[in-house]
Amino acid sequence: MTNKENMTLRMEPDLKNQASALFKSLGLDLSTATGIFYRQALRCKGLPFEVKLDEPNETTYRAMSAAEKGEDMYGPFDSVSDLMRALNA
Repeated sequence: MTNKENMTLRMEPDLKNQASALFKSLGLDLSTATGIFYRQALRCKGLPFEVKLDEPNETTYRAMSAAEKGEDMYGPFDSVSDLMRALNA
């Protein structure tokens, strides 16, 4: 058997329970899943997934600002047809 060392991770109980249930459905335990993560990180020489800020674009910021001010508010609509006409205007 390969020598192994213990490691302690701190996380919220709900996160741990959800992850444990997911990994169990994949036939893995938390220890195995964590080991897979580290192996993939080493193979990729970084995190094995993209890490970025998901920030709205300028158009969305303008729409959010207008909505907060109650500007450019349309609707409610009486039908889907009315909504689609407004969207396509």
